[in-house]
Amino acid sequence: MTGYVLSIDQGTSSTRCMIFDNEGQVIASHQCEHQQYYPSPGFVEHDPLEIWSNTVKCIKESVKHIKNNKIAAIGITNQRGIHHSYLLIRVYS
Repeated sequence: MTGYVLSIDQGTSSTRCMIFDNEGQVIASHQCEHQQYYPSPGFVEHDPLEIWSNTVKCIKESVKHIKNNKIAAIGITNQRGIHHSYLLIRVYS
C-alpha cells in the first residue's frame, strides 16, 4: 500500500484523528474534546453537529503534517451506540 492510513476515533469525550505511515508509525495526531450533556441521571448526550465539526477540525489539523496528502485508507471507530453518518469528501484539483 502506498500512502497513509487516516484513523478517526469518536470516543465518549473526544474525537481524535491519527495518521499512520506504511510501517504503522504515528505521523500526526489531533484531538478535540466535546461537550457532555446530562439530561437526567444515568444519561449522557452529545451534539452530533459538534462531533462532526470536531471531526473535520481533527482531520484538517492532522493532514497538515503529511506530504502530498496521499491517504490510502480511512478507518473509523465510535463508542457504544452512537450512530452518526460520516461523509468524508476530498476534492483534488
